[in-house]
Amino acid sequence: MKTYRVALVGTGKIVNSHLQAIKSVGSRAEICAAVDINEEVVNQFCVHNAIPNAYTNIEEMLSAEKPDLVCVATPPATHKNICIQALEGGAWVYCEKPLCGSLAEFDEIHATEIRTGRYVSTVFQWRFGSAVKHIRQLISNQVLGRPLVAVCNTLWYRTQDYYDVSWRGTYTSEFGGPTVGLGIHLMDLCLFLMGDWKEVKANIATLDRNIEIEDISMAMVRFENDAMGSIINSAFSPRQETYLRLDFQKATLEVTALYRAGNANWSFSLPPDVDDSESAAAWAALSEDFAGSHDQQFRESLDSMDQQTAPVVTGAESRRILAFIA
Repeated sequence: MKTYRVALVGTGKIVNSHLQAIKSVGSRAEICAAVDINEEVVNQFCVHNAIPNAYTNIEEMLSAEKPDLVCVATPPATHKNICIQALEGGAWVYCEKPLCGSLAEFDEIHATEIRTGRYVSTVFQWRFGSAVKHIRQLISNQVLGRPLVAVCNTLWYRTQDYYDVSWRGTYTSEFGGPTVGLGIHLMDLCLFLMGDWKEVKANIATLDRNIEIEDISMAMVRFENDAMGSIINSAFSPRQETYLRLDFQKATLEVTALYRAGNANWSFSLPPDVDDSESAAAWAALSEDFAGSHDQQFRESLDSMDQQTAPVVTGAESRRILAFIA
């Protein structure tokens, strides 16, 4: 297999997930450089993580290092320009959510993908767990019957100090509150499993944090298949929980977790007093057990690079959640 040269752009907290993902694939990837606008920070980061080259300018890094893949872990308002620079500089891109701030910005990125023949994949790691892959197969094979109801709750807790960081708390820099920054992962997973949507009725408010953006959002959704759903995204829930419930004609699937989920976080329930051995056996056939993580998505992104095919979360798959939030 080819060893891909990877550059990290942004050295904040989330970059640790990217470091772990790169480490998890062994010799398939090596970090050639890191970029941050703070020279002292990026130098210390590179020394601490044995990364050979530090930069404060993306274009200089792309010219000098010619990476195969750029991992973008910077504030949301910077994503679009960095993605386009990386594509035009010869690299594929693995970018944190939200990919960008509008559908118009998405279209700019997508046009650059078409022009360069390279791809941007958005980080939506929840899709990549073994249980989710199994559920997608059950849905595809119509084992569970029609989807009927979805409950999608991201109930997290973020302090005022969290929002007092310079790039958080405004629409210009962060694009939104828990809808865009927290609940986007579970909402993406909900749409991934339930299918496209055709109607959304929603309310947002700022109830308890001193910020410009919302700290709570609620929505009622009607899907293309006429199933219905409810969504809550909160930034001030003291008992934190990430909860998705999917009711099908023949069974209920639920996941309760926080930031990642393995098989043990999922449950399968049949209707009362129903002995559906076929559905139960289909669920029990889940044999692999790995969490939805940066590691697994990164590995599959490298598979796509090997095959020169579009990664899973690109194009229409990236655009859907942006359109839904909009």
